Amino acid sequence: NSSEMAVSPVVICFLTLISCSSTQPTPPPPRGCSVGVEPPYRVLCDLEAVWGVVLEAVACSGGLASLVLAVLLIIKLRVVSDPARRSGLGPLLLLLGTLLGIFTISLAFLVGKTQVLCVVRRAFWGPLFALCFSCLLVQGVRLRRLVAGKSSPTGSTLAALGLALALVQGIISAEWVLLTVVREGHPACEYPPLDFALMCSYTLGLLLIAMGLSLGVVLCGGEFGEDGGDGREEDREGENEKRRWKCNAVWVFLSSLASALLWVAWLGFYLYGSQALRGKGSRERGGNKDAKVLDEPALAVALVIQGWILLLFHAIPESHLCLQNPTQSDTQDFFDTSRASPAPHFGDEHPVHSHQSFQENQAFSMEEHSARNLSY
Repeated sequence: NSSEMAVSPVVICFLTLISCSSTQPTPPPPRGCSVGVEPPYRVLCDLEAVWGVVLEAVACSGGLASLVLAVLLIIKLRVVSDPARRSGLGPLLLLLGTLLGIFTISLAFLVGKTQVLCVVRRAFWGPLFALCFSCLLVQGVRLRRLVAGKSSPTGSTLAALGLALALVQGIISAEWVLLTVVREGHPACEYPPLDFALMCSYTLGLLLIAMGLSLGVVLCGGEFGEDGGDGREEDREGENEKRRWKCNAVWVFLSSLASALLWVAWLGFYLYGSQALRGKGSRERGGNKDAKVLDEPALAVALVIQGWILLLFHAIPESHLCLQNPTQSDTQDFFDTSRASPAPHFGDEHPVHSHQSFQENQAFSMEEHSARNLSY
């Protein structure tokens, strides 16, 4: 017994050494990341995989630009006095808030997959895009009424309409997550890509309707009301306003067209190209090729590109067109011309007239004085 008790510590130390040598050491963090960063989040700081850092920088800059533009519009809200232009600020502010959410959630597609993150991705992808495309749709409705010479709904009404249209996609996404994850018990990170594409069909329908409305405004426009004027000047002003609203519709159509091309590209890659690459890799590794993961770089890239398309092709031009006031320039020119020509005329007329009358009175008084002296 004493020999067994003496040997047991040696055996324990030997087994401990074997277990320590058999365990694999934790991989060192990549260049740019500290030791405390978890492996799923190292793509955000890994300088060896530059695409993750670049995509993160582009997403953060887009979110910052959306926030700055939204704050600028809120500050300049009192400057816009024209009701027709003021009505476009409601959907525009809603779009900027949605773009901030899109740039933020794109970072969730870069990190590793967890159950919570995959639920967030699946739940917010469709509603955020539906909000963006519903804002484009209500802008198309607004521009169609304005080009036709009718009054536009208020900005709050248009924003509420956009929220109502996007709420349908929110219900669809919530039901999809509840049925697949909660009821059937499937992992949130594993799902058929075709189901994901079909879930976004309503969002794609909103985009196509917005593109059709904006194209109709650009090509066809509308007819002005018959109360618009018998005078030539009023007709000219109406044509200028119609041309301005068509310019807004051109930007809405360009943003819708670029978004549609992007969706065709990423859906084609996501349904066919990515699935072929995944199947080839699983056959080489002998793994399960039916496993569908959500954290693909294609989704993060699509989110960031879509956000910048809407920011550059719609949000910035629409903000510029809403904040400029053409009536102010006309009024300023009117006062400038009146100040340039009539004001000096009236200003010079009275002093000259009073000076001439003073000279005539002085000459008359001198002649009267000389005549009086001669009489004496």
